Amino acid sequence: MPKPLAPMNSPARRQRLLTPANLRPAALPAALLMLMLLGATLARIGAQTVHAALYAADRRQAMTEADASRFAGAGVLMCYSDFGTLERAAAAWLIGSHDLVVMNAHNFVDRRLAPTHPVTNCFFRIAGGDYYFNEDSLRIGASVESKALHITDDWALLRLLQPTPETIKPQPAPDASDIATGARFKVVMVSPAGHSNTSLVATTESCEVYRVDEPSEGHTRRVRHDCNDGYGGSGSGLFTEDGRLIAMHSASLDMNQKRPFDIETHYGSAMLFEGELAEAIRDAASKP
Repeated sequence: MPKPLAPMNSPARRQRLLTPANLRPAALPAALLMLMLLGATLARIGAQTVHAALYAADRRQAMTEADASRFAGAGVLMCYSDFGTLERAAAAWLIGSHDLVVMNAHNFVDRRLAPTHPVTNCFFRIAGGDYYFNEDSLRIGASVESKALHITDDWALLRLLQPTPETIKPQPAPDASDIATGARFKVVMVSPAGHSNTSLVATTESCEVYRVDEPSEGHTRRVRHDCNDGYGGSGSGLFTEDGRLIAMHSASLDMNQKRPFDIETHYGSAMLFEGELAEAIRDAASKP
């Protein structure tokens, strides 16, 4: 990956981003008017979409303290945007040990595997504490010879510079290899980073896996589900009704449409914890 930039919230970068050095005084009123109009437009869009679920039924509920205890390891990937704003970027999970975090690879690379976001601009937040990553520990699911990122290799592992306290329980290393291909079953999607299309900060939702696909990249299978999703929902965990973590959400096929679930044209995709993903977690968790 390219050399990381200075943090987006550093004074020097804020100065470069926010100082209108190239605007002449006469141009400032027009520029301010344009910004006001843009802000008003974005506000209207936000007002229209904040509660826009993807499917007819929106069963998302606010995540409680009891949920946090039941679904151990749930955390948030916090990142600075290109404008220097700290954002809840995605869900992330403390799994297998007190210094191993699992999330989606697309937080750091695009579909062509080109780097998009430096690890150094992000940190892990869990149970009210912030923990920074060892940037050299990044491992993504895509193989060396791969030319694109897929649903089933859209995973990343990162080590923390300092482990979390013993009072913070990691999620046990999951293994969903016993789930049958083609199966349909109920799940709970846990989204500790929330979604852009709900006002709830963190959510849980009872929903359903409609199909488990055949294995693909990394001997891992995709599941197609009807759990509501919005920007920020990447990395959400799919749990069985008895509380077992089995899959990590990657993306929904169409983020801008509210219509009935369709197994081919309108569904969410998650990867099962199996194959190379499960093996990578077990291997990393076994090392100090």
